[in-house]
This record gives sequence, C-alpha cells and structure tokens, in this order.
Amino acid sequence: MLPEWMVDAPPHLASDWHVFARPSGKRCLVVSSNGITISRVRNGSILHRFPSALPNGSKRDISGPASSYSILDCIFHEADQTYYIIDMICWRGYSLYDCTAEFRFFWVNSKLMETSAGDPPSTYHRYRFSAVPIYECTLEGLQAAYAGSTPYVKDGLLFYNKHAHYQAGITPLTLAWKDETCSQYVIDTDSKGEIPNEQHLVLELQEDGKLVTSDDPPVVFGSLDNEFIQKSNLRAGNLLRFAVRDESVKLVDGKMQIGELQFVGKPNRARAFADSHSKALFQYAARHVPLRINDLVASIQSNNMELESTDVEMQD
Repeated sequence: MLPEWMVDAPPHLASDWHVFARPSGKRCLVVSSNGITISRVRNGSILHRFPSALPNGSKRDISGPASSYSILDCIFHEADQTYYIIDMICWRGYSLYDCTAEFRFFWVNSKLMETSAGDPPSTYHRYRFSAVPIYECTLEGLQAAYAGSTPYVKDGLLFYNKHAHYQAGITPLTLAWKDETCSQYVIDTDSKGEIPNEQHLVLELQEDGKLVTSDDPPVVFGSLDNEFIQKSNLRAGNLLRFAVRDESVKLVDGKMQIGELQFVGKPNRARAFADSHSKALFQYAARHVPLRINDLVASIQSNNMELESTDVEMQD
C-alpha cells in the first residue's frame, strides 16, 4: 500500500484521516511462518532472514497449522535495529485486506502486545518490533505527529484514510508529505547526494521507447528514439534519470506535462521503481509553491467549521 504524494490537502482531513510520523528507513514486508521470519524490500529481495517473537516466527514458537502466518508492513530503522510496523496485512492466518485502516491500526497495537515481539533482541528474537504512534488528524494529532518526539528519525508524515482497505500499489487513500522540519530530505538528491539545480526524474523505458512513471496505468512523460536507445545500449525496463527544466513544465488540470527531458544517466542500482506522477508533482511543488504545515492546519480548521455548521443545522 504505497502513498501518493500530497500536493493539496484532501477533503475532510480532520474527520476521515489518521496521521503519523514516518520512520526513516527501508520499507519492507515482514512474513513470519514455519519457524522463520523474512523481510523483503519493494523489489522482492530479502533484507533479513531471522528468528522473531512474531507468531510462528522462530523454531521455538511454532504453533498452529502451516497456514498460520503473519504479514506486516514495516519500515526497518537502521539506527536502533527496529522494525516499525505501519500496517498489518495478515495475523496468524487471518487476512486483514478487507478491513478498514482504523481496524488494522487497532489490531497492530493489540496483537503486538500479545507477543514479546516488542522486547529487546535475544537468541530467538533478532530484531525488535514496535508500532508507530498513530493519531486522529485533528489539530492536536497533526501537531503531535509533526513536532512530537519519536524514538526514530522522522522522514515526513503519512496520512491514511480511516475507511481504506489494504491494497497493493499506489493509492490516493494513503498520502505522503514532508517539509524541512520533519524530514532531512525534502527535495530529491542526485547520485552524489547533492540537490541538483534542476528537478530530476527517474522514469522507466518501455519497448516502444516511451518513458513512464510507476503508476498503474503509467503516465507517459516523454520518449527516446531508437537510434539513441541503441547508441546508449539501453533496454526496455531500464530505469533512467532525467533533468527537467522549469520552463518545460506545464500544469494542466492537476497533471504535470513536460516538454523536454534531458538524459542524465542511470540511477543507483538499488533503485527498483520509477518515480510516480504524484512524486514528480510534489518535487516540482517543493521547489516552487510547497504545501506548508500551515496549509494543512487551515484545511483541518475549515473541516472543523463545516462539521460545526452541520451540527447546528441538524439541531435546528
């Protein structure tokens, strides 16, 4: 369940959304079954294989049928060697795909407390698991997530629609946002770790030469001719980095259109996916007209006024 990037506050932010501070680290799925626990990053490669105190997560804790597995959506925080749970997909074989985010967050906290997975590492429990503090997206909740202290390094905020079921891929029912206060990296850096003068985009090369985002369906941002593809020894599926000049960008009905892409090279080999359209749009906005924390506060206040107005009308 991957977030779109927030460039405008969604309607009913105060009443329909949760918010929490995203831990900095590697997003991964953690599966415990048959006496072993395995975490995999987005491209499917294994991050860790280890014993854990999750159900059926170690040889010492095998119980129930073989189908009794658990799947957690986590971020591995390197500094304290902790898996921070941001969502729960399955617990002891019980699927939570069709449950609302509000219910899943309740289960994360209640079920984790039934195990010793939150305890310090030991022989049969290599890494600690911890639930992130999740708040109602009220003014108080937003402030707590944005400015409150956390045991981990923050990398922006994540917003979850309370009514959203878990789904694979990018969804507008989960939103990411960041600024300089709650994240060290707001504007993307280049391969040297420096902020380039022009916005950079990572796109995927298709068979027909089109350059697309990771969205489903993908958004086409440009194309390469066959001569350049052959000369540069490129293949379909390659991820390529491009620079975007400000004057070549147009915003039409909330969509980003790019007149010219300048080929920079291939991104880091660890990169598994192209940028999404919303990320490209967020990065463009971050350089020019960023969505500020005050804008989110104003949206919540507006939502509160609407709710108060509705209450008055109902009483009349």
